[in-house]
Amino acid sequence: MSDKKLLNKVIVISGGTKGVGRSAAETFAQRGAKVVIGGRDKAAASKVLKMIHIYESEGMFVHTDLENVEDCKRLFDEAAACYGHIDGFFNYAGVTPVSPLDSCNEETFDYIMDVNFKAAFFCCQQAIKYMRKNSGGSIVLTGSAHAWGGEKDRAAYACSKGVLLTLMEHISHNYAAERIRCNYLTLGWTPTEGEVTLRNSMGESESELRKRAAHILPMGRMCERSDYMEALVYLMSDESKMMTGSNFRITAGEYI
Repeated sequence: MSDKKLLNKVIVISGGTKGVGRSAAETFAQRGAKVVIGGRDKAAASKVLKMIHIYESEGMFVHTDLENVEDCKRLFDEAAACYGHIDGFFNYAGVTPVSPLDSCNEETFDYIMDVNFKAAFFCCQQAIKYMRKNSGGSIVLTGSAHAWGGEKDRAAYACSKGVLLTLMEHISHNYAAERIRCNYLTLGWTPTEGEVTLRNSMGESESELRKRAAHILPMGRMCERSDYMEALVYLMSDESKMMTGSNFRITAGEYI
């Protein structure tokens, strides 16, 4: 891509070493942004940073344990200390353990809520802190069709995505006057590393997963990471500067 819609923007990504987060980090850099990756996998992060440099942009990795609020804060502090300002935050990090309402234990529930909601809450707090110094910015929370009820074996996960929808609406309503906007990007069924690993653990190969999903999804195939990139660039760019409080669905027609 030759356009630089994100030129000189500083974008923080939680969970930027794998899946859609990794693709977003590379795409943002390709469009001119400086990218700060939060995660725990230093080896994976080094590969992403290599691609960022190939695109002649800048980036850094901040080791971040999302179950630790101080780590969430440090992710933004180090980003601002390095680059001087923060323009965007893509909250991608999340976990999807099996968690049916009638059998989910407290440990699993706490783990899902700590990573999927508590971490996002305090990351958004930090993002707002720095964005208001920079006269605004864009926050994108990763959503899921599970937020509207979800499948039976993902009750706690569904709740975590539902509360993110509320957080998005809260931020968009209360911080618009400061030009801080927030939108909810509803991702569809995607064969990310995490999804494939989960299905493998349940005895299903990636090929079998894709075939099964193709019969379920109205558009006949799973979403690929590349399907989300133009939407993310738009949401992080000045082209969407008047867009806040929106649910942006890319789900191959899936509505749970």
